[in-house]
Amino acid sequence: MFAVLTPIRKSAAPLIALLSMIWLAACDPVNRSGAGMRGPSINPSAPVPVALLVPRGSEQPGDNVLAQSLENAARLAAADLDGVEVDLRVYATAGNAAQAQSAAQQAVADGAKIILGPVYAESANAVGNAVANKGVNVLAFSNNTTIAGGNVFVLGPTFENTANRLMGFARRQGKSRVLVVHSENLSGQLGSRAIQNAVAANGATLVGSVGYTFSQQGVISAIPRIKATARSGQADTIFLTADTAGALPLFAQMLPEAGLGPDEAQFIGLTRWDIPPQTLEMPGVQGGWFAQPDPSRTQSFAARYSAANDSAPHPIAGLAYDGIAAIGALVRSGRSNALSTSALTQGAGFQGATGIFRLLADGTNERGLAVAQIRDKQVVVIDPAPRAFGGAGL
Repeated sequence: MFAVLTPIRKSAAPLIALLSMIWLAACDPVNRSGAGMRGPSINPSAPVPVALLVPRGSEQPGDNVLAQSLENAARLAAADLDGVEVDLRVYATAGNAAQAQSAAQQAVADGAKIILGPVYAESANAVGNAVANKGVNVLAFSNNTTIAGGNVFVLGPTFENTANRLMGFARRQGKSRVLVVHSENLSGQLGSRAIQNAVAANGATLVGSVGYTFSQQGVISAIPRIKATARSGQADTIFLTADTAGALPLFAQMLPEAGLGPDEAQFIGLTRWDIPPQTLEMPGVQGGWFAQPDPSRTQSFAARYSAANDSAPHPIAGLAYDGIAAIGALVRSGRSNALSTSALTQGAGFQGATGIFRLLADGTNERGLAVAQIRDKQVVVIDPAPRAFGGAGL
């Protein structure tokens, strides 16, 4: 679709496509309010049955590799638990909602006290609805916040969390006038909404929002409008939803060429600008900010995973580790209601594969993210990820 930097796009496309599919489908969850509030009673002195739903058997390229990586990460987390034993039972969903629903029902019939997974939003929504009347909570690997709530929690990093972290940091650096640039597809619209909410929550001013058709010509046509809106609104910040597999390379080239570069306004990205690494070579992203998980924790997890499995973890494998880590931490409390909604949403949060995280009452999550800047084609952390909630940056 976009002609600029085709090699970069192709190398990033599989990951971006997967991360999009995790939430992309628009779902209509039933009313699950109150579901899982108490949660099933457990015996914390005995192994706790946990169902892991993975997309094994899917026809989607890469799903079987993803399924194995999620299982590997979950087992690594289970081995790390101190004084707690998890009875991990793995169920295949084939990456579709109907089989995911059947797998969840079978898991609960087998005694599962909580469900970890599945990956895709439509499947996670179906699973949550299927087990809501059983009082079983679901920790899905999706990042689609539209399916969150009731007994369904999404573990994937959300636009809302990322936008708020970046906007909070920007305000502390004196940035206050924000122009949002977003694609007019679903991901762009959801990203724009998250950014605008973060702008308001952090006391900044939205000077405009420029949408563009998700095509090369759409980006080219948007450049004059972006420049005009930024100048008329005296924007000191341009917040883009574009990713490296889509419009970012073109914006990074054409905005500076049009006279609107990082020297006039701070460029901020809602997505990772360091994946793939070739993105760091682009002149237009130099000085840009984006958020990333705690680099030291991420590297430590990747090293431990690789040592245990002779392969690198899938980019979202850490979510499976996080789910088991949270379950283990709660069971260690010794309470029979350790897996209830009130317990899952305890404010202190949990230590996960890539840093701290906590589950929120609305079914979404908050993660401790670092703010990074691209300098001289390198990623430099300019505001470290917090190690506890309530600290700087949160």
